[in-house]
Amino acid sequence: MSKLYYDIFLAFVRVHLLHHAAEEPFYGAAMLEELQRHGYRLSPGTLYPILHGLEKAGYLSVEQAVVGGKARKYYRITDQGRTALKEVKPKLRELVEEVLGDLGPAGRSDPSE
Repeated sequence: MSKLYYDIFLAFVRVHLLHHAAEEPFYGAAMLEELQRHGYRLSPGTLYPILHGLEKAGYLSVEQAVVGGKARKYYRITDQGRTALKEVKPKLRELVEEVLGDLGPAGRSDPSE
């Protein structure tokens, strides 16, 4: 995976995390499964630093709960995170429409692909 691809991939993951945190609080292991469902294959060693970074930046907050005798951290979006997500959505939509807007029925812009 090239550095550019990896950087873009991680940006998508961050937006995806904010999106889900806006819907409801989540914990890391459940989010790993959710991301995998969408084709993102992340290790805990990749996900948790992203979550910690979003928390440190003020976009997520963490609340601990004991579930089944185990401590679990639940991540929820903050007001700052909601604002950031609200700001990124139109830019994301614009970019997707520009880059992928000319896709044909097969999902390809170039028939030779």
